[in-house]
Amino acid sequence: MTPAIRLFVNGVEREVRAPETTPLLYVLRGDLNLKSVRFGCGAGHCGACRVLVDGVATASCDLPLWAAAGKQVVTVEGLGTPERPHALQRALLAEQAAQCGYCVSGILVSAAALLARTPSPSENEVREALDRNLCRCGSHHRIIRAVLRAAHDAP
Repeated sequence: MTPAIRLFVNGVEREVRAPETTPLLYVLRGDLNLKSVRFGCGAGHCGACRVLVDGVATASCDLPLWAAAGKQVVTVEGLGTPERPHALQRALLAEQAAQCGYCVSGILVSAAALLARTPSPSENEVREALDRNLCRCGSHHRIIRAVLRAAHDAP
């Protein structure tokens, strides 16, 4: 029998039974039904699968489950709620920055990591923080405006 691995996902302690080399992405989507985390390239290059692991934006597609054991994992579902959305979620809507939405979850968690360490980033800092997040719809300019807006509007 596969031993249980303990994670803290979106503030809730979870126990999963999966081989310890299973990518975190598969556990989040398959076992925990968190559909915001998406498979993109499978090699940690595109950003679609990014989540926060102990506050650091991390590709979950190539992160083995054992490496997340006991750590705080946050997906977009953990950033805010429909009743109380995160400043980034409000700004993304206000700037109409999401197109197809496939990349947005990874972008939001990358931006959340940036704002946690740099509450008032420059445009260049936002661009650098989001550089490894690919958006094929070409929404980058609106997304950057949204991140800057969130930094300005955050309480």
